[in-house]
Amino acid sequence: MQTFVRRMAQGVSVLALLGASATSVLASSTDPVVGHVYVNNNAALHNSVAGFARHRDGSLTPIAGSPFATGGAGTGTPIGSAGAIQFSADGRYVLAVDPASNDISVLRVNSDGSLRLVGTEASHGITPVSITVHGFLVYVANAGAGGSDYTGFWFFGGHLFPIWGSTVNLPDSAAPGQILFSGDGRTLIATRVGPSTGPSFIDSFRVGFFGTLTPAPDSPIPAQRIGPFGSAFRPTNPRQLFVSNAHDGAGLGSVSVYHVGRNAALTAIDGSPFADDQTAPCWVAITPDGKYLFAINTASSTISRYWIAGNGALTLLGSTPFNDPSGLRPFDAQVDPSGHYLYVVDAGAVAVSAFSINGGTLNELGASPFAIPGGAAPFGLIAN
Repeated sequence: MQTFVRRMAQGVSVLALLGASATSVLASSTDPVVGHVYVNNNAALHNSVAGFARHRDGSLTPIAGSPFATGGAGTGTPIGSAGAIQFSADGRYVLAVDPASNDISVLRVNSDGSLRLVGTEASHGITPVSITVHGFLVYVANAGAGGSDYTGFWFFGGHLFPIWGSTVNLPDSAAPGQILFSGDGRTLIATRVGPSTGPSFIDSFRVGFFGTLTPAPDSPIPAQRIGPFGSAFRPTNPRQLFVSNAHDGAGLGSVSVYHVGRNAALTAIDGSPFADDQTAPCWVAITPDGKYLFAINTASSTISRYWIAGNGALTLLGSTPFNDPSGLRPFDAQVDPSGHYLYVVDAGAVAVSAFSINGGTLNELGASPFAIPGGAAPFGLIAN
C-alpha cells in the first residue's frame, strides 16, 4: 500500500509540472540538453535522487525513470544543510547522503543522465548531512547526537573506503551545516551552526597527503555572527572564503568573508560581515568567474546579490524575490558551470526554482519552479 501511495504521489507531482505550463514544458523538450540537475529527495524509508535534463534556455524536464533509488533512507522532513549531494571529481558518479540510515549512496551517471545505484557505505556517524569531494578524497559531516563528526574516505572505482584516523568528533551541540574543500584541496572547512542563540563556530583544517586533517591555529574559531551556515570558496581564489550568517534575526542577515592562511587559519577581512538586509541567509553560491555571490534568504524568500571585489569585499546590489513566494522554503543553491543560471531547491514547494544570471542581475524563468519527481523534503542540489 505504501508503495502504491508513493507512486501515486510521484505521478501527481509530474502531472502538476506538466499542467503548470504546458507551453513552456513543450518548448523545453525541444531545446537542446546541455547538462543535468540532481536533487537529494530525502524521502523517508526509501530515499531517492531526482534527475532533470537541463536545457540551453535554463529550463528543466525530468529524466526518464526519475527519481532514482539510493538504497538508503531519508528523514522525510526538511534538513538545514548544504552539500547533501555531490558529483565525484570525474563527474561519473553522484554521492548522496541518506540521513535516516546513516550512510552515503553512490550512483553511476549513465550517458542519458539517468542514475544506477552502485552501493552504500556507512557514514561512520549519525545523520550525515553534507559531503565534499576533491579528487579521490571525500569527507562527510554527521550531525546526529552521539555521532556528530567529520569522517574522510577515499573514493575509487565507485566505492568509498574509510580513512583510518580521519574522524574528528564534535559535540552534540555543533549542528554542522556544511563541510567544504577549497578549490586546491589544501583546506577543509566546516560550519558549526550551533544553538539558535549561539555560540557558533567554524572549523578549519589543513589537509594532509594521506587525507587526514590538522586543525588550524585557534580552530574552531568563533563565528562573526550567530548561525554560520552555507559557505563557498571563491572559484578564482582558494584563499577567500564566504560564509552566510543565518540566525541574527529579522532583517539582520549577513555574509562573512575570511582570508584563508596557508596553515588554514581564518582571518575576517576589513568590513566583514557584510549586511544583506534580509532574514536567514542560509546558502550561498558564486558565479564561476568569481565576480558575483548570491545568498539565499530562507525566511525572506529572496536572493541577495553581491559584487565581489578583488580583496573579497562585498557590495550589496539588491535582493530578488521569487515569482511566487507563498509556501516556499528556499534551500541549497548552485550556479550552472556556464554561469548563466542559478538553481535553488525549494523544500516547501518541493520544486526547483531557476533564475537567469546577467551580471549581478537575476530573473526567474517564467516556467519556474519545476516540480521535483518523488520529492519529499528535498535538500542538496548539483548541476553540470
